[in-house]
Amino acid sequence: MALVGVSAVGFDLDGTLFDHLGSARDGVESFFRSLGVEPTEVAVTSWFTAEQREFERWRGGRISFQEQRRARLRAVLPPLGVELPTGDDDLDALFEEYLRAYRGAWRAFPDSRSLLRQLRSTGYRVGLLTNGIESQQRDKLDRIGLSDEFDAICVSESIGVQKPDPRAFAALATALFVAPADCVFVGDDPKTDIDGARAAGMRSLLIDRGGQDRAGITRVVLAELSAR
Repeated sequence: MALVGVSAVGFDLDGTLFDHLGSARDGVESFFRSLGVEPTEVAVTSWFTAEQREFERWRGGRISFQEQRRARLRAVLPPLGVELPTGDDDLDALFEEYLRAYRGAWRAFPDSRSLLRQLRSTGYRVGLLTNGIESQQRDKLDRIGLSDEFDAICVSESIGVQKPDPRAFAALATALFVAPADCVFVGDDPKTDIDGARAAGMRSLLIDRGGQDRAGITRVVLAELSAR
């Protein structure tokens, strides 16, 4: 029996449908090598630690999107022996070198497209809600072949509010033409995705691509929809 009242499924992008961690790891290892830096586990971990910290500062409105990129370079590269340029334009150009390597490694999780298509073929409306800038998130979707798999796509830059703010989830529900209570939101972050969705009145499903859901999320999503 289908979950009573549910007519739509919303998804997070990074870490849920898009393999950000795998793509970023490949990208940063290539970037480090181009700078003459050995991509040790300690070095790579320092990159991801800075990424998470500075992205949260941007999400909280404390710094600009470009500045969170510059801050990551300043935090990570000098301890690894890399001398940084002093000007913002040169720092931005250096970060573009990382982005080229990162883009070259972009990939969806293997089951993402088939899951989205299966949901839509069985009558569910399917949406995407992601924090980030419109151009990069749309570029990701194009490159990994998921752009046409949604009934609605909401990027925080365009809707003017970010997860976990309940208004972001409300915007997704509106774009899907459903009430929040009629939507299940699937994401990998307990606070940003799950707490935010619940605060908006949505049902939610936490997934873990690096752990218990390493083999895929199709089974758990379908099980959630058929429960109750």
